[in-house]
Amino acid sequence: MAQVNQVKLDKLDKLDTTRSDAGRPLSGRRIVVTRARSQASSFVEALERLGAETIEFPTIEIVPPASYEALDTAIQNIQEHDRIIFTSVNGVNCFSDRRAHLKLDTRGLGKIRVAAIGPETAKAVESLGVSPHVVPEEYRAEAILEMLRPEEMRGRKVLIPRAAEARDVLIRTLRQWGAQVDVVEAYRTIVPKNDPSRMRALLVGGKVDMVTFTSSSTVKNFVALFGANDVEGLLSATAIACIGPITQATAEEMGIRADVVAKEYTIPGLTRSVVEYFKGNRQ
Repeated sequence: MAQVNQVKLDKLDKLDTTRSDAGRPLSGRRIVVTRARSQASSFVEALERLGAETIEFPTIEIVPPASYEALDTAIQNIQEHDRIIFTSVNGVNCFSDRRAHLKLDTRGLGKIRVAAIGPETAKAVESLGVSPHVVPEEYRAEAILEMLRPEEMRGRKVLIPRAAEARDVLIRTLRQWGAQVDVVEAYRTIVPKNDPSRMRALLVGGKVDMVTFTSSSTVKNFVALFGANDVEGLLSATAIACIGPITQATAEEMGIRADVVAKEYTIPGLTRSVVEYFKGNRQ
């Protein structure tokens, strides 16, 4: 069960807000990380190396699909597909885990063209022993489409292992182009059983400098935890950082302004954008 780190929250009440460290640009800043706990460590470590006090408050949890039947069937019949498109590291990891479970290796992927939505996903694909053929410079589904030609996709059979809750623009467009798209649920994202009362008190008390969102799901689930009617006021005095424009759009649809939008839609890119923001807002 994902929970707020209670010890860390208690320590926050006693922090000296006057301290500073010129060598660490985030010194004295309190930053909330809403990423899934299983994936938050690299972001937390990067922020803390730069001097930030991090508060892990995961608003998303990665869990298995309701059934592995569709994913296992797709993996066992992988040679029926011409393309595989991975839209997240989670999708790659779940695909890899199920291949191992089925005692299959990656040699069967040799003739299949693989697309990865960004560098982190591409790195995960490479761990399968496969080099992705398509990695867009802009890490979103629309950018994958820009690297494909409609006439090239006509009649192709495409496998997309992903979360059930993901956006449909990629699937819809590929089908319009004449591709046969098999979408299989590789994992689910759910709202963790967090008690938001302590986080609410910190936000109301002005003890948080920034809340970070690394996906649309982290935004939606944050709103679900605190209530749509309360969230705008709750975050009115706190800076908001989003990993990219899709997450920004979700936040703004829910009445949450985005003060920071990473230019590069990765954790390192978001970290750099957070540092740039606080350099320009030293008070």
